[in-house]
Amino acid sequence: MPFQVSPGVNVTEIDLTTIVPAVSTTEGAIAGVFRWGPIDEVHLITSETELVQYYGKPTANNFETWFTAANFLAYGNKLYVNRIYNSTNVFNSYAGSNSSVAVANTLIRNRDHYDTITPDANAIYYARYAGVLGASLKVSVCDSANAYSQSLLTANSDLTATLTYTINSNTATLVMTSATSNTIANTGANTWSNQLTVGDYIAAGNSTTGTQYLKVTAVSSPSLSANSTVYTANVTLSFATTYNLGQAVSATANSTTGPTRYWEFFNRVDRAPGTSGYASSVGSTAVDELHVVVVDEDGLFTGSNNQVLEVFAGLSRATDAKGEQGGSIYYKDFLNQASQYVYWANHRSGYSVNTAVNIASIGTVPYTQSFRGGNDGITETTATLANYAIGYDDFKSAEDIDVSLILTGKSQFGTSGEGLANYLIDNIAEYRKDCVVFCSPKQENVVNNIGSELNSITTFRNALRSTSYAVLDSGYKYQYDKYNDAYRYIPLNGDVAGTVVRTDDLRDPWFSPAGFNRGNIKNVVKLAYNPNKGNRDELYKAGVNPVVNFPGNGVILYGDKTLLARPSAFDRINVRRLFIVLEKAIAIAAKSSLFELNDEYTRAQFRNLVEPYLRDVKGRRGIYDFRVICDDTNNTPERIDRNEFWGDIYIKPARSINFIQLNFIAVRTGVNFDEIVGKF
Repeated sequence: MPFQVSPGVNVTEIDLTTIVPAVSTTEGAIAGVFRWGPIDEVHLITSETELVQYYGKPTANNFETWFTAANFLAYGNKLYVNRIYNSTNVFNSYAGSNSSVAVANTLIRNRDHYDTITPDANAIYYARYAGVLGASLKVSVCDSANAYSQSLLTANSDLTATLTYTINSNTATLVMTSATSNTIANTGANTWSNQLTVGDYIAAGNSTTGTQYLKVTAVSSPSLSANSTVYTANVTLSFATTYNLGQAVSATANSTTGPTRYWEFFNRVDRAPGTSGYASSVGSTAVDELHVVVVDEDGLFTGSNNQVLEVFAGLSRATDAKGEQGGSIYYKDFLNQASQYVYWANHRSGYSVNTAVNIASIGTVPYTQSFRGGNDGITETTATLANYAIGYDDFKSAEDIDVSLILTGKSQFGTSGEGLANYLIDNIAEYRKDCVVFCSPKQENVVNNIGSELNSITTFRNALRSTSYAVLDSGYKYQYDKYNDAYRYIPLNGDVAGTVVRTDDLRDPWFSPAGFNRGNIKNVVKLAYNPNKGNRDELYKAGVNPVVNFPGNGVILYGDKTLLARPSAFDRINVRRLFIVLEKAIAIAAKSSLFELNDEYTRAQFRNLVEPYLRDVKGRRGIYDFRVICDDTNNTPERIDRNEFWGDIYIKPARSINFIQLNFIAVRTGVNFDEIVGKF
């Protein structure tokens, strides 16, 4: 107990409940070419649906990487993804101040990078992520009551408005008339064309048809009649609802109100922008609210044109505005935090940046702009080893991210294509020593290389490092790409890593992932190379794990070797992963001994911590036997004086069966089996 200088009762707790924790062993990691998503930022993906949502669909430029990731997710639900890039020619799409003003190319890698950039002055919004996919977007902002809906006539007793439209030609005519030419001239020839925005709806109809809405697709330049008493603006329309073909309907307004136009997305929100609750609470009566809608205009995200992706209603132009839950509703900050598709770049013209008590109303028409520009900047063909290396380096620190299975996807660098695999072995797996790299030979080694597959794969393998932290399979599979209605050759390393995940789920990490019980490969139309028995013998001697199509049994991972060239227990996947699990779990548990006193009490605590865990692993068939030494035999006075604490853990790892010998022995009828068993 601590020393006390005066009488009293001191209560302390001593926690002796420390255990060896369970550690996760099913997290995969991949870096590669994607057409959407953050760059140089690791993101956890749990399903193929999420892969599409965050990183886009596969294309002809990235299908090997994309399907390697998707195939792994067919077996597990934890894959860390990092999008690689080439900094010289990749940039984001944008929505400018108008459709004709150019905006300088800008790359926004991720949210942290966004906070460091200076947006181009003519950009109003940027696509959230770099690439041409962002050009599919459209953004529309309604920031005033007039932007939400507005009569197409100002109050003037001399004016009359008429809307006439014909269904079968999808055209409409707006006619403004006045008793005097002065009124027309003073009203201004561009009144209607300035009020209308492509995408607006115009309320129309009569007592027979009821209210209908005509959607504006183009606005013609206005024309003025010769006697200056008639003003005409022709508007080409598409229709939100249908009528009887050929029917013509007219709607005539009274002297103070004309046909009413509505914001394109008026039916996506429950009301026009008004004064937010926060602005009202500080005494403001200004209209500070705005609604923002993000649309998949070209259908590249959803597969259908003009699908609404996001609706943000009731945001505020006031920099200090707060919502009912206390969070900021300042539209810039809210969009940057909540939107999955856009970043704010600049305020549109006419905005004042102010707090709620000083904010002023505005009377603008809606801001609606299609996104332009953008460039992917990289494909699987043009990506360099340096591009991949930078992406995979984000997985290098075991303290920052916990991953166990590194997928190479496409590894086509170096004389034999070995460059990426060797980089990952040297700089990730051997550095961390808690994960395994899964790699496949080059596509040309097995696709359309009939008769030479064995030599090509062996050459590839011989170019790889000898290590127990990597696994090589025998090639590629042919599978269906439902996103592009095509068939693709995809490397098998994502599937082989997936069988490891399946093994962890069904049994334990120290079981072999190969064979008919746990080694089935999914989503295979055919194998690019299906090695026969003779070829399998040669591949296995070289440390290559064959993937074989057995009729009636499916496609099977038929080997469990690592790339360790010398004979050792660690030349098997299950043994390597057994030690990764033991080392990771016990190392975490051992941290509780840091800064404790190096005496017999602490050593006994350590032994009592580790031994029950190893007994459990033994009971689950992971090891044959073990011994833990942590006493004064290995914690010598010299080591204690160096502030060192030693624990020696001896393990007899369980071995997987790779070879089965069945001996059938015929004997005479009268032979006693006890006399001959074990004699052959």
